[in-house]
Amino acid sequence: MMEIVVVGLSHKTAPVEIRECFAFSQTVYDLTIAELYKKSNVEECLILSTCNRFEVYAVSENAEQCIEEIKEFLCEFHKVSLEFFSTHLYTLTGHTAVGHLFRVASSLDSMVVGEPQILGQVKQAYKTATSKQTIGLILNRLFHHAFFVAKRVRAETGIGTQAVSVSYVAVELAKRIFDDLSKRAVMLIGAGDMAELAAKHLISAGINDLLIASRNLENAKALAEMLNGKPIRIEEVYYLLKDVDIVITATGSSDFIIRPQHAREALKLRKNEPMFMIDIAVPRDIDPRVGEIPNVYLYDIDDLKGVLDENLKTRRESAEKAEEIVLQGERNFVRWLDGLKVVPAIIELKKRFEEIKVNEVEKAVRRFGSLSNREKKIIENMAAGIIGKILHNPLTNLKKQSSTSLGALYVDTIKRLFELDREFEFLEEDDITIQPRMGTNEHE
Repeated sequence: MMEIVVVGLSHKTAPVEIRECFAFSQTVYDLTIAELYKKSNVEECLILSTCNRFEVYAVSENAEQCIEEIKEFLCEFHKVSLEFFSTHLYTLTGHTAVGHLFRVASSLDSMVVGEPQILGQVKQAYKTATSKQTIGLILNRLFHHAFFVAKRVRAETGIGTQAVSVSYVAVELAKRIFDDLSKRAVMLIGAGDMAELAAKHLISAGINDLLIASRNLENAKALAEMLNGKPIRIEEVYYLLKDVDIVITATGSSDFIIRPQHAREALKLRKNEPMFMIDIAVPRDIDPRVGEIPNVYLYDIDDLKGVLDENLKTRRESAEKAEEIVLQGERNFVRWLDGLKVVPAIIELKKRFEEIKVNEVEKAVRRFGSLSNREKKIIENMAAGIIGKILHNPLTNLKKQSSTSLGALYVDTIKRLFELDREFEFLEEDDITIQPRMGTNEHE
């Protein structure tokens, strides 16, 4: 029986220096998922990679072997030893894996509970896996169910309206350091969604000057025009660093943008006036050694947890309601998944009875001799009706028991009683129906 598997690490289990080792560009992502899909025990797979988590979702007939293959693949692909990250890794299977995805998509497992970005990231991961044709029946159904659960959580609880983004928390921390931001100049490095959110919160806090730097100057100009800031080239960061009090970085750079020598030079020109830096990127944009320099206050994404924990208190009631929705969704999906156990047996049983029906109808027609098409149709419909009535209760009870501990026993009993021991394809039940095979046109 196919089983759902999750192998991953997140902000709850791994510090940023571990998580950033698993971050990669879209090009590398495409290569990763294509290579993972080639593994012998991976029937379906999807990779979810964000600044706070890296997770592999897979489907396999051999869950233990699948988990080992995923671990080995991560070591090979990222060129790290298993010992480097094994203590930070979690593995989930079955209904636990299902519930985990639903919590992730609903933002109940996020660093900022209720933040809206994660659902979009989950949808993008699903879209990529679909385009690469690495998902099939089970993951397709699982992720669509996750989207439905997440939509219910947002619509039926107040968790979304009470949520704050990581960018918001970063700005709140800046307000604690400087009290009044209206006299402070800010440099935002990055022009993506996270950077835009940070800039909007800074503006609402009343900042004086806003510089926006990006490797793509057009992106910086577009965001600066929208927010009444000043766009600068990424190369200008080092010359203008001395003029700002707050630096917030949120890029997709694979290497450090600000290093210790840049901070030291800026501080010297500022006559050691303090600087506040928040790095909300993964991989990090600011060399962590910058935080060791006197008068530089550096915070990375993990440092924001203390502020986030305070916000969690105000969302407990909404989170409890959201958990109920997630558990209900988990039960519904597991019931569907368990139902797949009986589908092959039902298909094969219908096939067997169809064969019996066709043979017996042909015998009866031969005994009658010459019959009209209408008379043949009557005999055929009668045989199909009898079989339908005979199978109705057994198949209904088999479906009911599919999600219980007796499901496997019922399937095995059916196979033994009707000798359904040959190989058959994994199909949907509705793909096979009992239909007349003889001509139905009475005027033939």
